[in-house]
Amino acid sequence: MKKVLAVLLALVMVFSFAACGGGEEETADENAVKAGCIFIGSINDGGFSECMNVGLEKAAKENGITLIKKENVSDQDKQAIQDAATNLIGQGCTIIVGCSFGYGELLSELAEKEEYKDITFLHFSGNLQNETNMENFFGSMEEARYLSGMAAAAVSEKNVLGYVAAYPYTEVQIGINAFTLGAQAINPDVEVKVVYINTWGDAEIEKAAAEQLISAGCDVLTYHADSTATQLAAKEAGVYTTGWNYNNNVVGDNYITAPYWDMSAYFTPTFKAILDGTFKPTGTEPFSSYGSMASGLICLDELGSAVPEDAKTKIADIQEKMKNGEFKVFSGEIKYNNGKTLCKDGQTLTDKEVWSINGEVEGVKATSNDK
Repeated sequence: MKKVLAVLLALVMVFSFAACGGGEEETADENAVKAGCIFIGSINDGGFSECMNVGLEKAAKENGITLIKKENVSDQDKQAIQDAATNLIGQGCTIIVGCSFGYGELLSELAEKEEYKDITFLHFSGNLQNETNMENFFGSMEEARYLSGMAAAAVSEKNVLGYVAAYPYTEVQIGINAFTLGAQAINPDVEVKVVYINTWGDAEIEKAAAEQLISAGCDVLTYHADSTATQLAAKEAGVYTTGWNYNNNVVGDNYITAPYWDMSAYFTPTFKAILDGTFKPTGTEPFSSYGSMASGLICLDELGSAVPEDAKTKIADIQEKMKNGEFKVFSGEIKYNNGKTLCKDGQTLTDKEVWSINGEVEGVKATSNDK
């Protein structure tokens, strides 16, 4: 009987310890270099945070790095971000990865402090970096967004596409505009309706916005938000949808494709450079590191069965040209929907000019919902 009680007590202690993890996860090798990762959501969210986590895990395994994770850290709560970062540093992390736009300001402040000069900060999106220990990274997601717009227009019967969008920020508007231009390459008369939800991730709000767009006549949806709620709303209504961030089809035949990230394309060489002492932010504006389809950071999932074969051929052709540097999304005459010029005839926007976009192109009608 005593042996049984001892076993039961040991099991209770094990499960109690696991339950107190507070969203942290650590691999076993205590001698490995540690990277602390701060996520805005759950690493099993089926979207952005999971996409980040998959890339980090792959890169960590290849470089022998231990990951310690903080999940569900609001990027609107500066104290929570600071607590997460300093706690990770206190646990021995010499690399801090900020996996959301809103972490940038606080991580930049920490990077400038003398006590953290030996900590390397890697931050997704934003324009904050320095010359020594903080790098921001992103990629030309407009490439995959353009191709997904082509696919969306090819399956639409109503020629009205819906877009659930986080914020009216440059990052989001680049995607909206690229998606619209791709759709217009298939059907010049297509209309794109956008609802800004003013949050990066809230499944209920995302689903409500998707339903609003469906009610407004959209028969294909896409999104720039963190969950798969838009996909699920599309399936319930019997309309088509793309994925986003992660090649995660949760709707079967209603899925047409997804623009997504392979984050290992950035983290694997970056972790290697940190370990061998060659890491240094480039200082290039607006990002220290800017990936593409050619580099492998930017990806397009396979096309669904609803996409016509002739459209698949066109999409594959443009995708190949993108990889070869022969096709740029923001090239030639493009106007905003207020009549102002975004890109002139004969002009191709530089990366810096792309990241100065402020508004939606012709063919887009946008509204904003309060949280």
